[in-house]
Amino acid sequence: MLPVLVLAAGLGVWELVVQLNAIPPYVLPGPVLVLETLFSDWDVLSQSLLTTLITTAEGFVAAAFGGVALALVFNQSKWLEYALFPYAIVLQVTPVIAIAPLLLIYLPQQTAVVVCAWIVGFFPVLSNTALGLKSVDRNLLGLFQLYRASKLQTLRYLKLPAALPYILGGLRIAGGLSLIGAVVAEIAAGSAGAGSGLAYRIAESGYRLNIPRMFAALLLLSVAGIVIYAVLALFSYLVLRRWHESALGKDT
Repeated sequence: MLPVLVLAAGLGVWELVVQLNAIPPYVLPGPVLVLETLFSDWDVLSQSLLTTLITTAEGFVAAAFGGVALALVFNQSKWLEYALFPYAIVLQVTPVIAIAPLLLIYLPQQTAVVVCAWIVGFFPVLSNTALGLKSVDRNLLGLFQLYRASKLQTLRYLKLPAALPYILGGLRIAGGLSLIGAVVAEIAAGSAGAGSGLAYRIAESGYRLNIPRMFAALLLLSVAGIVIYAVLALFSYLVLRRWHESALGKDT
């Protein structure tokens, strides 16, 4: 309840400042005008939002499957981990805004945008999954070795269940980062003369000084990010609620 009251108070102060100082809409629109623009331009903004969400979903799915699969490979082969993990770190530390224009040269536009969303979401899934697979109770691991369990059995019945909270944590992070990657790539694609996503609409509104539409698009992006995180957090809770401490405490 308190966050809602703080938000309402902030919006009220914002609207009051705009009205009392007669600030032009192309400088700072009030929240009422932003909402009016959101409804009046909904046809354009909703299509752009759908485009951005599709790109985010594609990048997120690729990051989730790729990150988990590669972490499993690393866990089974230390040589491959030593050989390939540094390159995953390179992808993480290289700013995606610097990669996007290069990808747009060599790949089709939509593919390049999805790759950008994948790049920023991939490493959190990979690193969290790899950490989870290594965070197995040594006593249980020794028990599995005592009973001569195979690598596949150890992975299936011990390591994966132990790593599941880490995997879900990585997915929660990757969801928001995939949206960021999609937005950055869409802005780069828009500057190249093509684009239809929500980020492109923000850039276009800035060029045309249509600041109310820019704020409306930013509002949609913020809401989309919150919804993505909430859905992934709910999924994590439903998976872990019956057996893991991180979710058991929420039921009391």
